[in-house]
Amino acid sequence: MSTPIIKVLREDWADPGVALPRYETAGAAGADIRANLKPEDRAAGFTLAPMQRAVVPTGLRVAIPEGYEMQIRPRSGLALKHGISLPNTPGTIDSDYRGPLGVLLINFGPEPFTIAHGERIAQAIIAPVVQAGYTVVEDLDATARGEGGFGSTGRG
Repeated sequence: MSTPIIKVLREDWADPGVALPRYETAGAAGADIRANLKPEDRAAGFTLAPMQRAVVPTGLRVAIPEGYEMQIRPRSGLALKHGISLPNTPGTIDSDYRGPLGVLLINFGPEPFTIAHGERIAQAIIAPVVQAGYTVVEDLDATARGEGGFGSTGRG
């Protein structure tokens, strides 16, 4: 399987000094995405109050090859240390989307959290996409699990 290439376009206002998404280690599954704040927000950063949601800009637009998606996931360190996550994790960027790449963050922590310009805020996973067909049937085949759901196979 060939390596998919993600084409990246910087917004006119974006700081070209902010690194493009990149893998921080050889075995990393996700490429870290950085905040690229608007010029007027760069010095002070962007502060998320507890339970506040906001789209943080990356200053990028992307072209994902057909047959792939970009999944946006939280960074575990921000989640553990500060309660910063994504309310729709994983977020999906479709191959035909060409708008601004923003990261929807939420602060689950008890204190306000300030995102610095250039800070790593999320990670991008590139994954293959399979589109399925859907059809109405009279009944479904039986399985050992049956209708059990929402904790039916164990404690949690």
